[in-house]
Amino acid sequence: MPAHRLGRITVPALLLALVLPLIQACSRSADAQGGPPPAMPVSVAPAVQRPVTDLETFSGRLEAAEFVELRARVGGTIEKVHFTDGASVAAGALLFSIDPRPFEAEVARAESQVVAAKSRAELAQTELARAQKLLESRAVSRQEFDQLSAGARTSDADIKAAEAALRVARLNLAYTAVRAPIAGRLSRANVTAGNLVNEQVVLTTIAATNRVHAYFDGSEQTFLRVRAAGSAKPVVRMGLANESGYPHQGTLDFIDNRLNPQTGAIRLRASFDNRDGRFVPGLAVRLTMTTSAPYQATLVPERAIGTDQNRKTVVVVGADGQPQFRVVQLGPLQDGMRVVLGDAVKPGENVVVEGLQRIMPGVPVQPQVLKVDEKGMPVFPPPAAPQQAGK
Repeated sequence: MPAHRLGRITVPALLLALVLPLIQACSRSADAQGGPPPAMPVSVAPAVQRPVTDLETFSGRLEAAEFVELRARVGGTIEKVHFTDGASVAAGALLFSIDPRPFEAEVARAESQVVAAKSRAELAQTELARAQKLLESRAVSRQEFDQLSAGARTSDADIKAAEAALRVARLNLAYTAVRAPIAGRLSRANVTAGNLVNEQVVLTTIAATNRVHAYFDGSEQTFLRVRAAGSAKPVVRMGLANESGYPHQGTLDFIDNRLNPQTGAIRLRASFDNRDGRFVPGLAVRLTMTTSAPYQATLVPERAIGTDQNRKTVVVVGADGQPQFRVVQLGPLQDGMRVVLGDAVKPGENVVVEGLQRIMPGVPVQPQVLKVDEKGMPVFPPPAAPQQAGK
């Protein structure tokens, strides 16, 4: 065969030998892309069942169980202040002294009126006795005797009026010593010695410290659940702003007699012991209250809850790896676990807690079952340490 014909045949064969492997490689790549996608790994944890009690959280504010605005009962000049601002006092402790001299003079005048009334009454009784004897001998008329009898009775009434005026005078004199009506902690003295005061002036305030009340607002559902619980007083736990959790325990001791029609809320009150003086009226507090009797419930980790528009969902992975989206109705949150009401999720079913964004409907996943702690919360394995270069 001529050389020029051999060259024309060899070149196309060589080009075909080079292009054919590339075409086969592209075909294999296309086949790989057109096949089913690999199963994506997701972390799952089993739903748990345990007895729970419904808990609700609230924000409240502390108030003293007893609070008194101390005012003078009589007008006068402050003679002396007997306490230090902010001190704790017992009931009956002397706090202010009002100048007693005008009231002492009034007591003396009332005493003299009592003596004068008794003297007049004695004279009236003597005249009545004399007239009684003269009436028997017809020496006086019946009219004169009746007048003397009325005068004796009037004298007795004058004695009672004078004695009542004396009691009022002595009471006003006692009010010049202003005493603490309750035990508690004092505020500052609003007036000092030398000031003229009357019944309108607030001298100081006293807040009882042995107990405090936490007032908070609950919803209509809260009210109905508490009422359905019966006569047992719900336990209320409280935490301050600088505390974690709810370390202080009290009881619900008051529910208002009506709901606010504008807000649908009702005022509630819990009582707490404060003998150590830790709580101060006016503090903002966090509260949690039990609103039901214990019942068996199914719980899933809070992080397993997803949102589909206005619905709450969880993804359950079966033994075949197929993800199942289920609409759930949520109950209270307890220790990071959410109560799932109804039978949408059964105890022991695996719910996705990590990797929700990698799930597509109808596409199987590769579940990695996590261990859970005593509360049912998933325990994630520690992250792998990065490998050093050169190893």
